[in-house]
Order: sequence, then C-alpha cells, then structure tokens
Amino acid sequence: MARPKKRFQQLIEEIDRTPWGPAEQALVSEAVALAVEIGDEQLEYEARMRQTASANMNGATDVMLNSFAWCLARHDADPQRFPADLDYGGADLMWQFKWMASALRSSPAFSVEQIAAVLDDMETHYRTAGLGLSGVLTARFEDAWDAGRFEDAESLRVRLEATPRDEHSHCDACGRSQFAGFFAETDRDADAIRLVEEMLEGGFSCGEEPEHALSRVLLPYLRAGRFDEAKSAHLRSYRLAKDNPDNLRIVANNIVFAAVTGNEARALALVERHLAWLAHDGLNVDAHFAALAAFAFALDRVADAGHGDTPVRGAESPALAPFFGAHDGSWTASDLAAAAWATAERIGADFDDRDGTEGHARSLARIRALAGERYEVPIRSDAFLTTADAATPADADAWFDRAMDLAQFGAEHETLQALPHALAVEDPAKRAQLMSMRLGILIALDRAEEAAELLPARIDALRAAGKHEQADLEQRLGLATFGLNTPEAAAALEHELRSSDALPAWSRGDLAISRASLHMHADEPDAALDLAERAARAFAEAEDSRLVNTTTLVAIAAVLQKGDTEAASALLDRLLAQDDLSVGHRAQALQTRARVRGGGEAFTEGAADADEACRLLAGLGATKALASAHLLAGALWEDAGDPEKAVTRYRVTSRLVAQEGGDATGADFRLARAMLAAGDAEEAAELFGRVLEREEQSEVSAASRGMTVSLLARALASSGEFGQAVGAFGYAAELFGEAEEHADHAVALTERAKILARFDEHDDAIESLEAATEIARKAPDAVGALVDVLHNLGQAYGARQDERAFALFDEVSALAREHEAGWLLADVTDSRARAFAEFGRTDEAVAAALTAADGFAALGDAGSAGGSELFAARLLAGGDRAADAVPIYRSAIEHAEAHPPLRQVSALELGDVLEALGRHVEAAEVRALLES
Repeated sequence: MARPKKRFQQLIEEIDRTPWGPAEQALVSEAVALAVEIGDEQLEYEARMRQTASANMNGATDVMLNSFAWCLARHDADPQRFPADLDYGGADLMWQFKWMASALRSSPAFSVEQIAAVLDDMETHYRTAGLGLSGVLTARFEDAWDAGRFEDAESLRVRLEATPRDEHSHCDACGRSQFAGFFAETDRDADAIRLVEEMLEGGFSCGEEPEHALSRVLLPYLRAGRFDEAKSAHLRSYRLAKDNPDNLRIVANNIVFAAVTGNEARALALVERHLAWLAHDGLNVDAHFAALAAFAFALDRVADAGHGDTPVRGAESPALAPFFGAHDGSWTASDLAAAAWATAERIGADFDDRDGTEGHARSLARIRALAGERYEVPIRSDAFLTTADAATPADADAWFDRAMDLAQFGAEHETLQALPHALAVEDPAKRAQLMSMRLGILIALDRAEEAAELLPARIDALRAAGKHEQADLEQRLGLATFGLNTPEAAAALEHELRSSDALPAWSRGDLAISRASLHMHADEPDAALDLAERAARAFAEAEDSRLVNTTTLVAIAAVLQKGDTEAASALLDRLLAQDDLSVGHRAQALQTRARVRGGGEAFTEGAADADEACRLLAGLGATKALASAHLLAGALWEDAGDPEKAVTRYRVTSRLVAQEGGDATGADFRLARAMLAAGDAEEAAELFGRVLEREEQSEVSAASRGMTVSLLARALASSGEFGQAVGAFGYAAELFGEAEEHADHAVALTERAKILARFDEHDDAIESLEAATEIARKAPDAVGALVDVLHNLGQAYGARQDERAFALFDEVSALAREHEAGWLLADVTDSRARAFAEFGRTDEAVAAALTAADGFAALGDAGSAGGSELFAARLLAGGDRAADAVPIYRSAIEHAEAHPPLRQVSALELGDVLEALGRHVEAAEVRALLES
C-alpha cells in the first residue's frame, strides 16, 4: 500500500494549494475514492473533511451534508483518532457545523425540528469542546432571520454583538456582510452601508466577500441617492461573483439592481447568462427562490420597456423544466416572467408552511414593491437594438426592389431571404434577374452544384422574357457568367469575348464584367479595369444604368487594388454625386469611401460615411451586413479619437452579432476597448472578463489572450482594483512569454511593477522590472517597450540609491537622441535629477532638473517644465540656498499658468521662502497670486 498512500499525500498537498473550483473538486473526489480503496478511515477522514469544505464553497449541498455526517460520526466515536481540527488551513469540524444548519434551512424538505436538532447538537458539541458560543449564536441568528422571525433575529444579533469573538466567529468580512444584509432587509439602510464601507476600508475579504456584501447594499445606495457608489458596487460585485454557481443569490441581487436602474437589456443578458445555475444545486431551494423572484422582476421590467416578446435564450433547456414547466418552443420574456413568479410563489409558500411564518411572502412583497421604483444609473455594456426596423415590402414587386438593393450592396444572406418573396413577380424579365442573383450568390458561397441545378430554370426565364441571345450565351457558358472561378470558365469567357461583336450590348457587358471579376480574383487589376470600362460602355448602350453603376464599383475596386487611392476617391465622389444611384449601390459606395478615408487618416469623414451606410442598410433590413457596417463605423470613430461614438456603434455590432451569429468575441473585445478609452473602466473590466472566458474556452492563441488580459488589467487598475490588476498583468506576462512576444511580455511586467511600487512593494517591483529588462532586450526593434522598461528600472534603482540607475538613464537618453524623441530626453533628464537628489548630489540634481525644464519648455510642455523647476527650487530651498531658489520658483509659477494646482503649490512655497528671507512685501505679493 506504500504507493497508493504516497499518491494520497500528493493529492492532499495539491488540494490544499488549489483554488476552489472544478479542478479542486476533482482532486478531492479522487482523494476520497483512493482512501476508500486503501481502506484507511483516518485517511478518508482527512479527505472528507476537505470534501465538506469544497462542497460548501462550490454549491454541492448534498455532498456537503453526507460528508459532514460521516466525519461527525467518526469524531464522536473516537475524538483522538478523528480530531475536530486537522490543522490544514481549512475549516474544522466545529466550524463546518455552521454550514449544516444553513444547508438544512435552505430546503423546505427539512423540517423545523431537524434544523433545531442540528442547532442544539452544534451547541452541545461547542460546550463539550469548551468553545465560545459566538459561532452557535451566529447560526441561530441566521436561522431566525431566514425563517422571517425578525424579533428573534434582532435579539440574537444584539446578543451576538455583545459576545466575545473567538476562532469560530464569522470573520470580519462575513460578519459585517451578514449584519449589513439584515439591516438592509429591516430598512436600516445607513447602518447597512456603514458596515460594508467599514469592510472595504479595512480590506476585509473572504470566500464570497466582498461581492456578497456589495450586492446587499445596492438598493440602499440607490435609495440614498449615491448612484456612483451603487454602480461601482454592482460592477465589482457581479465581476467577482459571476463564475461560481454557488453565488446565485449574489447574482440575483445584481439582476434586480440592473432592472431597477433602467438597464433592462443588461438585466435580460444576466438572466440568460445565469438561468442554468438554477439546476446546479438541487438542495439550495432558498437560493432558487431568490433567483426566480429576481428573474421574474427583471423580465417584467424588460416587458415594460417594450421587449416582452424578446426570446429568452437558454430558458427552453430541459434541465429548467422543473422550474418553469413544459413549453413549446422559445420562452418570451413576458411568458417566462409569469412562470418564474408562479414558481417563486410556490417555493415561498412551502418555506412559510414549514416555518409557520410569512417570511418568504414578505420577501416577494418587497421585490414586487420595487415595481414603483426607478433610478437612472446607465450601464452601457448591454443594450436593446435601436436601429430602425425596415418596412416590410407590400407586394412581390416591392420585394423585387428590396432584393435588388440588397444584392447591389452585396448582402448575400439577406438577398437569399428576400428572393422567395420577390420571385412571385409576374414580369418574366424580373424573374430572370432574380434567378441571376441567386446563381451568383450560390457560386460566391461555394454551392456550385446547387447553382448548376438551377441554371436551366434561369435559361427558361430568359427565353420567356424574350432574351434568346443571352439564353443561348448562358447555355454555352454554363456558370461562367455567374462568377465560377475555374480555368475553363475563364477560357470560355475569353473565347466568347473575342467573337462578341454580334451580341446585344447587354450581353457584351455581361461577358466583360464577368471576366473582369475573375481578373480581380487573380490580382490582375489592370486587366480588370480595362474590361470594366468596356462593360460600362456596353451597359450604357443598353441603357441599363443599374449595371453601369455596378461596373463603376468594380472599376473602383480595381483602382484600389492597384493602390491608387486618390483616383479611387475621385471616382467614389463622382458616383455618390449621381441622382440615379440605388440605395444598395449608395451604401456600398459609402462603405468603400469610408475605408478609403480611414486609410488616408481622414477618420472623422470616413466615420460619417460609415454611419450613413448603416442608416441605409437598416432601412433595407440587412442585419448581417449592418453588424459589419457598425463595426467599421466604430473602428473609424475609435481612430478619430472619439471613443464615446465608437462605444455606441460597437454596442449595436455586439447585439447584432449575438442575434445573427458571428464573431461575438471580437465585437465585445472592441466594445470593451472603446469603453476603457471612454473612461468606463469598470464596465470594460467586466466585458474583457467575458471575452477572456470565451477565448479560453475556444483555446485561442496565447498572444491573443495575453492582449485581452493586458487590457483587462488596465481596466482593473483604472477601477481601483489594484490587487486584481497585479494578478492580471502577471497572467498577461505569462501568456506573452508563452507566445514569445517579448515586447508585450516586458510591458506587462513593467505595468505590474508600477502598481507594486505604488503600494511600496519595491523589492517585488524591482524584481519584475529586472526580468522585464532582460526580456525587452530580446526585442531591440520595439524601442518604445525597451525605453519604458529601462526608464522605470532606472527610477526604481535611483530611489534605492543604486548606482546602476545612471547607466540605464544614459541608455535611455541615447535612444531618445537616436530617435529624436525630445520629450523623452527631457523626461529621463528629470528622472536623473531625482536620482542625483537621492544620492545627496544637490548641485548635479538642480542642474539636471533645470536642463529637463528647458527641454520641456522648448517642446511647449509648460506644465512639465514647471514641475522640474519646482523640484529644483525645493532642493535649493531645503539646502540653505533659499535666495537661489527664488528665481526658479518664479519661473515655475510662470510655467504653471495653465496648471492651477502646480501654480498654487509653487506660490505657497515661494511665499514661505520669501518670508523666511525677510522679504515680506514680496511674500505678500506672491501669496496674492493664490486669490487671483
């Protein structure tokens, strides 16, 4: 048995260092099974004690109850062999008692008598073990509160506060969170907020804290009018809770918040994301009750916002049938709301019958009463589509026009959807055109066999329209005129072109444009352009302005393929100035010009074109094409430096992609990036987290994930979540290292070091920067990354009076001169000055600071110049050279004209220096500046 026992110890060690979650659960299960196989009850006790804790943290109530019962029986039978505390860093048996009463209370299947027996058994064990009763009182308080016996709960809360804390008391985070929740439910909002803010200020945290506490004060914050704190608490709480199904209550609180703050689209998205959690833990019925009530309330708000017919994705899952009943097809928001209310009421009645109270009925009444409350706290990560709905064509001829416009834009998917409606037209010429579009689209979609089957019908339609020459031509060519890209098709078109003079003008144009398209595919733009011009003349002769415009767009594409953007722009301008341009052609031309303008860095003009294309496509109902058009518009507004406009465009893209299918991950990445740039860091962090989750599930490249994590880290840092940001930058560095992206790897380590230094973790910061320096040198072409790393490490060395700082500053200065980076040269000179000061080399420090100030001033950066001068003046004033400091202070004040905080500090200090020099009149004059 030596080898199995060794494996068991390895498992125990691995369990104790693995975070809660599926991986840890699997290890625990393996350890229990191995102990049973070995037949050693002491080893099994070790494993099952961990299993109880694991099941509690992961929401496996049935496993937790069974595991605890097994362990308690062994302990009671032989406390020496099976001690209550295994001293492994997790919960001991007496602590786990608190979970048992809570678990029984969470299901109406357990009676009041069973719960009371567990509480009494717990108190007996505590007294026998000589333990304090804080843990017992906590469990009894929770029982009274959950049952709706509020007077008993308040009495127990008062006793609990007066009882000395001990090692089985709730931790600081959990205790404050619990009382905050009780205060919020008993209308003591200020007390609830106070406790949670104490927790946050003290940095207290635990397994589900602070996310649970934050969710408990969302409504109190709103009622207090503290909307910014409420929004921040919601985003942080949800971000921390969203990955663990055992956090169903926390998510429910956040869903209610979204619904009551005018964020109905977000509420719906959260409901869809977490519906499946109802089936996670069959015994945690009280959490089901809370979640169902929250879902129902949120879906009612969705209906009130005019979206009651919206399908709720995922609700049709068979696993959810026990909660909502059988249903034919998708659930709408309105129907699911009614089903959720009904189930919540049934569950609540079961609890109240068991408890002999109206506790759950009161809970439902409280949430229903929120229907009369609304607070405007906009969150922009989710939204309903606000694009104008396209009017449904009235008849087959109107559908023909719609199909033509869609085809002329190139919206293949929507054209295929429109064709069946349009084919009912009586005009055989129109039917022939529609069949031509269908064949072209099928070829473009690589469905040539299907196209070949339809070709005879197209030829018959041509003959019915009296176009016998064209029918004969297509009979000879097969699918060549519909875009079939084969050597045989190209040769056939060439043959027909050589003998086409006798054909009607329209047919000559058709041959020319078909061959031009194949030249485009072969990257032969000159040949394509010649044939496009030939086709345009032929279509003009045939008086078909529609195909003349189509041919012009092909010609523009050929000119762009040649790289002549100036000529293409001129052609696009002329085309868009025409009055006979169809909606589809205009949208295509606008989108093309938007891209051309973006390539020429005329981002605002390009974005305006893309926006107009979006408007036209919305009118055509081209939803798939509309997603791409909004994506283009968002990218151009982002490049134009207007992230607010980019956010609105990307948000539509994201919703359309979710509705129509497509690259949801890419769309949400862009949306999150724009949100971060627009200052919505907390919302961006949540969205980046969702993107990362999808990327990891899809096993995208390490480099791509590294970029996502890096931006997530920046969003977390901007949100004040510095601890998580440090971890995220570390993870980004690992991913970039795996991908051998040296520059990005070094930058991630540098950003991590900056945060560590901010919180005085200087040793770790320097270690991170030293590693970053070695990595950055592997990518010498990435000068920006190398400079940033070297500069930061030099500053860190300088602060530690490490002479290595100056060699690094020299290297950065040399790179700045080589690349003519004047501002960087001034900045590193300022850093050199501050390092000199740390070494007590005042004269050199002052000289370097003034040199830096001159450099900044020469570049027009007066604020930075004033900052360097203020540093130099302080050095002189603090070194008994106050008179020498005066003119430098005055220069700093002058440079700080547009920087009030710098001007104020400089004037205050100069006034003090002049006063100390006995120059009282001058001191008064300087201080007067503070009032101007």
